[in-house]
Amino acid sequence: MDRLISLEPSNLVVVRIEHGQKCYGELTLRNVMYTMPVAFRLQPMNKGRYTVKTQSGIIAPLGTLTLEIVYHVPSAWWLPGAAIKYSTSGSDTVPNDWFTTMKKQVFIDSGIKIMFVGSPVLVQLVMDGSMNELREVFERSDPTWKPADSVDSQGQSLLHIAIAQSRPDIVQILLEFEPDIEFQSRSGSTPLEAASGCGEELIVELLLAHKASPDRSESSSRGPIHLATIDGYFEVLRLLLLKGANIDALTKDGNTALHLAVKNRRRDCTRLLLANSADTGIRNTRDGDTALHIAAKLGDEQMVKLLLQKGVNKDIRNKAGKTAYDLAAGHGHVRLFDALKLGDNFCLAARKGDVRAIQRLIENGAAIDGRDQHGWTALHQASFKGRTDTVKMLIDKGIDINSRDEDGYTALHCAVESGHAEVVELLVKKGADVESRTNKGVTPLQIADSLHYAGISRILIYGGATTTSGMPRVATGQVPAPFEDGKIGAEAAPMKRRLSKPRAVLESDGSKENQSPLLVNSPVSFKSTASLVKPCSKKVTGNPKEPFSMKLKGGVCREEDKKRDEKKIDMEIEEIEKEMGRLSSKLDSKKLNTMQEVSR
Repeated sequence: MDRLISLEPSNLVVVRIEHGQKCYGELTLRNVMYTMPVAFRLQPMNKGRYTVKTQSGIIAPLGTLTLEIVYHVPSAWWLPGAAIKYSTSGSDTVPNDWFTTMKKQVFIDSGIKIMFVGSPVLVQLVMDGSMNELREVFERSDPTWKPADSVDSQGQSLLHIAIAQSRPDIVQILLEFEPDIEFQSRSGSTPLEAASGCGEELIVELLLAHKASPDRSESSSRGPIHLATIDGYFEVLRLLLLKGANIDALTKDGNTALHLAVKNRRRDCTRLLLANSADTGIRNTRDGDTALHIAAKLGDEQMVKLLLQKGVNKDIRNKAGKTAYDLAAGHGHVRLFDALKLGDNFCLAARKGDVRAIQRLIENGAAIDGRDQHGWTALHQASFKGRTDTVKMLIDKGIDINSRDEDGYTALHCAVESGHAEVVELLVKKGADVESRTNKGVTPLQIADSLHYAGISRILIYGGATTTSGMPRVATGQVPAPFEDGKIGAEAAPMKRRLSKPRAVLESDGSKENQSPLLVNSPVSFKSTASLVKPCSKKVTGNPKEPFSMKLKGGVCREEDKKRDEKKIDMEIEEIEKEMGRLSSKLDSKKLNTMQEVSR
């Protein structure tokens, strides 16, 4: 037939199949003969399934004729290839004997093919995972039909079906043909919500790359972050947050992702949400519970501690007027008492030095090694406040003397930093690690040196602390041992009046920073060298408090010279005391700056 007639646009006829619609395709026949008409006849191989209009006819020279090939869908809505259940009729305008093979002018060509497109075909191909056939059907389909938005009988889009099949490769092909990426299934979920609920990380990434909204759709009860959180799909949740999902968005019943993470004990998701600044104070719609209320109600100790480390407000009350502690108590979760309430009172008592309150709280079940949200134990609190009796009691009760906070500080670091020498001495005597380092590598001795606490430095040195060179530092001069007679005050003898232009020489390592005037509020043992005013150009020796009858190498001073010298000495002493006051103010300022640099 190709000698007499050409087929347009090709020998492949596309038949679109849709529910409730006529399923047909069109084919144009063109007579290529210039002078003779051509008769034709079409005979379907499956005569019960197809009807051709017109089945036979005559085409004038160079003329055309468009035929309609109708496909009859089986009553059971089977796809092409189902059994034939009835016969069909065509329209014959040419006698059959015209096309007998005995005649010389008859040419036979059975090359016409039928290709089916439409929603049922696409749905079946997606379910079968037939990638090549799927792409070909899309390419043969008219774009105005929006074939990528085809749905199945359950109202699921092709994207939903591919997600349910866990086929990111199929999803990628579908996205090439621009489907409605926010299409909502009959249940109200978008493709991104479906993928998030299934934990399909790669599909979620593909959808987000094609600008899928990471927030909950209006008809959906839960958004993508809620669905990912419930089943603990950490990577999916991370991708959604990176693409700007509202971390505090509510489900239809009024819960945030943080509520759901705590309720379903998803600790990794909880940490991720908290790291991305999820609001811990939001109360859910039904009960007015925060995430901490839920954790306390469940008795989830690890989750409670995790929330408290992030500074959750423990005093928020729900609609019933109950705090998280009240819910824990009501459900008998005794092990949460310390974290939710007793621990606060315990640390407060330690800061105040209330030994009786501490004893009572321990008897009531407070954990002696309990920590606050910064990792401080009661020993850190008492040491920082200089509560010597409290420190001794806590150590005797078995508290971990070398416990470290989140920045690596021990109680000894805290006592040194706040300048409490008695507490430092007690901790060292009780076995505190004088070489412990913070997370930044700072030792107690380095803190003491940077703050010019010479007395505390000596306590640490005698306790075994080493200098930066790795060798123990040995104090020079007549320096009393810090632990002599069990008193630190042994080195802080009353200071004598110094005469003109005194110089306090600290007998330590000879460094420049230690060659400064006497440090206020730091017990420093020193020796001073002094020289008197030189009346008569003679060097005077002796004690200024004794009667002023001093031996001179060149003779005895006159009485008026003695009075003048005494007055001048008193004035110089007064100036020295004023200078010491100014130095004290400067030291306080320097101490504050140094503490900020060395401490956390």
